[in-house]
Amino acid sequence: MIPKLICIIGAECTGKTTLASALAAHFDCPWVPEHLRDFCVTHARTPTRHEQLSILEAQHAGELTAQRNAAQQGKPFVFCDTAPLLTAIYSDFIFADKSLYGRARALHSNYVLTLLLANDIAWQADGLQRDGAQVRAPVTQLIERELAALALPLTRVAGLAEDRLAAAMAALKAIDH
Repeated sequence: MIPKLICIIGAECTGKTTLASALAAHFDCPWVPEHLRDFCVTHARTPTRHEQLSILEAQHAGELTAQRNAAQQGKPFVFCDTAPLLTAIYSDFIFADKSLYGRARALHSNYVLTLLLANDIAWQADGLQRDGAQVRAPVTQLIERELAALALPLTRVAGLAEDRLAAAMAALKAIDH
């Protein structure tokens, strides 16, 4: 059995990490942390334009490793705290670099479900990678544009933590049958 990759995507500070870790704990399955966060901590800075592709590929590599490990352990899911697509979107938004979209779109087809998180929770400063609450709406528009074009299974997730977890679990139950 190949574990199903579940994408959790949204603009900054929309609860991706919180939801990914909660789902992983509930289902006793692995989750893949956001590589950008590790990059920022390791390098004490945000990436430059020319480093975006390596961020995208490292995110994907982490997903593949987690999926192989989950398969060996007989786990049904791998929860992915963001996706290469978000790296492409931020590369476009911050650097006006659209070159990563092709690769990111192709990789997104690996997910059996995408959970799109709403901007309905308070923004909080969280290290170097945060650009501010003002970027959430335009980034969300870019995410929605890309996901609409891909036309892959998508569930919108909103509300407080327990509402988000319940919505995500209902979406997972629907794909698991």
